[in-house]
Amino acid sequence: MARVMTKFQDRKSKLKNLTTRIFNGKSLVLSQSTPYEIIAEHNQTKVRFYAAAEKKFKEPLVFTAPLAINMAIYDLYPYRSLVKYFSEQGFDVYLIDWGKLNYSDRFLNFLNFVDESIPFCIDKIREHAKSDQISLHGWSMAGIFVLLYTAFKQPNYVKNLIVLASPIDSYASGGIGKLYKKINNLIIKSPKLKNTLYKGGLPKNLIHTTGLMNAIGFKVLDPKGWYEGHKQLLLNLDDKELLHEHATLGNFLNHMVDYPGGVNQDMLFNVWLQNPLKNGSIQLSNHKIELKNINCSMMIGAGKGDQMVTADSVKPLSELTNSQDVTFTLIPGGHLGLMSSQKSADEFWPTLAQWLELRSTKI
Repeated sequence: MARVMTKFQDRKSKLKNLTTRIFNGKSLVLSQSTPYEIIAEHNQTKVRFYAAAEKKFKEPLVFTAPLAINMAIYDLYPYRSLVKYFSEQGFDVYLIDWGKLNYSDRFLNFLNFVDESIPFCIDKIREHAKSDQISLHGWSMAGIFVLLYTAFKQPNYVKNLIVLASPIDSYASGGIGKLYKKINNLIIKSPKLKNTLYKGGLPKNLIHTTGLMNAIGFKVLDPKGWYEGHKQLLLNLDDKELLHEHATLGNFLNHMVDYPGGVNQDMLFNVWLQNPLKNGSIQLSNHKIELKNINCSMMIGAGKGDQMVTADSVKPLSELTNSQDVTFTLIPGGHLGLMSSQKSADEFWPTLAQWLELRSTKI
């Protein structure tokens, strides 16, 4: 009888947990619990400051977020938070938050970020941190942003540059890379089509994507991860930690932000389809930005299981700059997991912290 009652109670508890997850998921969300201060604003952009627990290094660590995502990924769980981890290692941490871009921002393009917003934010960070130089981190599209900023803006004040999961040779990025190459070959056969697609001929409202579209797209690109996450939840409804983590990650994935049409023009039609970065440069409007202008220390990383931006796509960056101090590493996880997974936190975060410590000025 006792065993029957125990099974009944277990089922009741699991049903309650499932009901809470479905109908009151927000109550389970753990993200963005680390306190911060806003030290600068530029249009919708805000610069967050997470003070070091005990400051050990002069140069601050600046996280630059990619577009479309919300800032939860940088502070996902109280016990597994990028900003908290590095502030506890003795770094003053700053996070450039682009805010909630919308349809009115559809004309924004790469240069708006590389030539305007990032320089403004970094100047404010240097002033606040009382440090002439910084360590600059970019993941995914933000890796392209910080790479181009460092190559384009002179002086750029970057002492250490971290670029993670950013497509440099887009055609080398698995099946999707081969598809981009085929599409480009078709486009260049038609001068009219090439002129329309590659010279900004498409209206920005047609290529602007909403946060909802981006959320759906992210899941479509990683159906296995989406399926496995739900499967593990249903098999372990009595695991409170897993319940919180599933709700927290789900909340992050379901609240994506718009991609401006101009940014999609630069990212899709320039970076992905034409693949210029493979040869070390990119043309943005009347500016040719060359990666050979970069000479700071570099950490380049790719996700071991990343199917969106494979290691073969990322690694060529190691040979395209004038840096004399380049480290390439593989990181546990896929495109998202390399930033947030437990394996990445256990293996890569300490590696990056040590890399930074050796290249930062001790106080």
